[in-house]
Amino acid sequence: MRNLFTIVLLCAFYLPVVAQNKTSNNERGSRIYHTEGTSAPLQRPPTPDKIWGKLFTDVQITRALGDNKTFVDAVPKSAPSNILQKYKSFQQSGDTSHLKDFVFQNFKVPVNTNIKLPEQTTSLKKHLEDLWPTLTRKADVIERNSSLLPLPKAYVVPGGRFREIYYWDSYFTMQGLAVSSRYDLIENMLDNFKFLIDKYGHIPNGNRTYYLSRSQPPYFALMVDLLHDKMGDRIYKKYLSAMQKEYAWWMEGAGNLKNGEEHRRLVQLANGTVLNRDWDDKKAPREESYYEDVQIGLAYEGKDEMVYTNLRAGAESGWDFSSRWFADTMHLTTIETTNILPVDLNCLLYAYENILSKASKSQQLQSESNTYQQKAIKRKAAILKYFWNDELHYFFDYQFKKQTTANKWSLAGVLPLFTGIATKTQAGYIKEQIEQKFLKDGGLVTTVYHTKQQWDAPNGWAPLQFLAVKGLMNYGYDILAKNIAERWMSVNENVYTNTGKMLEKYNVEDIHLPSGGGEYPTQDGFGWSNGVYLKFYQMFRK
Repeated sequence: MRNLFTIVLLCAFYLPVVAQNKTSNNERGSRIYHTEGTSAPLQRPPTPDKIWGKLFTDVQITRALGDNKTFVDAVPKSAPSNILQKYKSFQQSGDTSHLKDFVFQNFKVPVNTNIKLPEQTTSLKKHLEDLWPTLTRKADVIERNSSLLPLPKAYVVPGGRFREIYYWDSYFTMQGLAVSSRYDLIENMLDNFKFLIDKYGHIPNGNRTYYLSRSQPPYFALMVDLLHDKMGDRIYKKYLSAMQKEYAWWMEGAGNLKNGEEHRRLVQLANGTVLNRDWDDKKAPREESYYEDVQIGLAYEGKDEMVYTNLRAGAESGWDFSSRWFADTMHLTTIETTNILPVDLNCLLYAYENILSKASKSQQLQSESNTYQQKAIKRKAAILKYFWNDELHYFFDYQFKKQTTANKWSLAGVLPLFTGIATKTQAGYIKEQIEQKFLKDGGLVTTVYHTKQQWDAPNGWAPLQFLAVKGLMNYGYDILAKNIAERWMSVNENVYTNTGKMLEKYNVEDIHLPSGGGEYPTQDGFGWSNGVYLKFYQMFRK
């Protein structure tokens, strides 16, 4: 057992270094491009793995603090040089069994958000409206050598181990904030996202240094649209430049790729069609999931040296992890995220192009508006061509290496309804597939596959319920939409009655069992679950 541990420890230390110095098969022949009008990559603050070196590796691979995210969120009590010198002496003492004590002596270790249990007579709706202050963080105070990227305005965190703002979570959280008339907080959060775009060129996964190499599903334009519906064109004026910058980041390299080439988040197919994928430039285990990624790295079945890029790209997708990204559907060790063009990502960028067109027009920028509209038209045609399977009657991801739809049943296929891309005939087929394959006692199941990953059966997630409900309503399927929302609210209410909590995900196949799967225990709080419940309540019960 000791020898096995030594092998794992060595792999944990050397694999990231080796990966950084190799050129992957997926990048060979690719060139580095900068889209015209965008600046060169900005210098990023160092991440915890770079600051703490061997200390970082030892803490994470031994799981000294349990959850690997705890250490990367910890704040040092003194200068890194001082702590590293202490650690050198600690190692030389020969007794390293008290590594956890060493960390607590030298770092301020974070604790999860404490959600006060409500009184038994408090309704779920009132509890959630009262919970916003608990999940709200004031403008950040800068702490030296912290992994937190300080934000200038207040923001809402999901809860539990998620102690920072998260990109795509925030759109669904905002649905509830709007119901609660907290448009001030929505605007603060948009200001923070604009701040991140202006400072770093994009919106990272969350406001942590170790999230900077990737983003999450691009909902920023939809957030702007949400606030625009309340406050008018001044919102488009305020955030237009930020939307343009973020869109350019996602489209970096467009216009320079050759047919059959791929570059970061772009793939140009053999006929010249350009579509997007998820990506991450850093080829090392995720700092916050270091132990888990090292284990997958050792067992990875691919031969392309892309394991860490694929894991990180899966995290950028928001679906970390899911059968969508597995070559064999069932096992994380076959992950191939970067070989897949996600249907949901491309639908969101279609929506982004349309909103940019509207926002540009509102500012009398007709030429720019026309350009974005043409991009949206082209993307819509590509989505209908490449993501729709006419035999299976559903929208799937596209496996561009094999030049075929991936044919893995997931709720990502409802995004063409949410964004209005699907034809009426296609929407009718999707409604039938939802009823036959996805509709369960507690709402909609994420996929039809039981892989023990959290973005698969039996789990249901608030954002996917919302996207499906809104998408169905776009095409007049209000009865099914209401049915889904009521089932989802019921499972929320049952868990709340029994535990006093709202969770990040739910078991929708057996509503008497807890959700599970993934790299960490189910979290309570919980921002987007709260937001979607409040929105559904407003839509269907008022």
